Amino acid sequence: MQLPIAITMGDAAGIGPEIIAKAYQLQPELLQACFVWGDLATMRRAAALVGKGVPYPVAQIRSAAEALDLPPHCMAVLQEGEPLAQVVWGQVSATAGAFAGHCVLAAARAAMRGEVAALVTAPLHKEALSAAGAPFDQFPGHTEMLQAVAAEHLDKPLGEVPVRMMLANDELRTVLVSIHVSLRAAIEAVTFDNVLQTLLITHASLSRVLGRAPRIAVAGLNPHAGEGGLFGREEIDVIAPAMQAAALQGCQVSGPWAPDTVFMRARRQASELAQEVAKFDVVVAMYHDQGLIPVKYLGVDKGVNVTLGLPLVRTSPDHGTAFDIAGSGRADHASLIEAIRMARALLVP
Repeated sequence: MQLPIAITMGDAAGIGPEIIAKAYQLQPELLQACFVWGDLATMRRAAALVGKGVPYPVAQIRSAAEALDLPPHCMAVLQEGEPLAQVVWGQVSATAGAFAGHCVLAAARAAMRGEVAALVTAPLHKEALSAAGAPFDQFPGHTEMLQAVAAEHLDKPLGEVPVRMMLANDELRTVLVSIHVSLRAAIEAVTFDNVLQTLLITHASLSRVLGRAPRIAVAGLNPHAGEGGLFGREEIDVIAPAMQAAALQGCQVSGPWAPDTVFMRARRQASELAQEVAKFDVVVAMYHDQGLIPVKYLGVDKGVNVTLGLPLVRTSPDHGTAFDIAGSGRADHASLIEAIRMARALLVP
């Protein structure tokens, strides 16, 4: 690789440092040319936790480029600012929230400058991020923070740098029209412009991955996709016109489909007993839970969160900080591994 991949540490009170340390110890070959943007002492504590007393080399680097020169089986950590005072596992901490936020902003800006190839972000805790105050309390999560950094770098208004969340695993991909807003606000966000923008971003992003136009299934907003207007007219008045506009711009779209069945038609099943080929490459869902429940039901250990529309590659595990098990050594690193694999795949031209 020409450039390293940066893994942001996430909230120090959560399982982020732990799953990163597990990934380094159990699958070090995958972590070659990667480094942690975080806190050296926190990562050493995590390495000691998962290593159960067995020493594991953790080296501090001064720049991202140094990560390419380290020997195998060594975790590289780029210290963000001043060392972080030790936090209690599993407890909301404004200090940890602020530190995690600073790591994301710094790593994203480094990516914009061309110093890192991609970002893989360990989980943030939204309450801790909010408790940290400005500027972090204005961001519900990673996606909005990265969008702001991209707009800043491109010197554009935020609205001119649209991004979308895609959650993906081996069986299903789904892209969301809206993300971290209330259900009432999510319904209001189902507009012609938002749906069309989502379709165009999905088409552009997955065309690069698949090498062809993706087959996009569009979920309806209402039960049975409105049943011809009996249960709501959003499908008729908003979603279908946006789909027609997207088709005129080269998108391969179909629907709107009943949201309770469309995900089954897009699922790629690996079982020998399920030979039917998925009819769609991705489902565009109208709001957060509509799109994420089907993917997460298939298993959070394989799910990857990908931010589409950014001028950089960003992936993340499909789970949160898991404060209830933080510090126990029981956290599963599988989703982080999949996020790293996905980031590498997205970097292939």
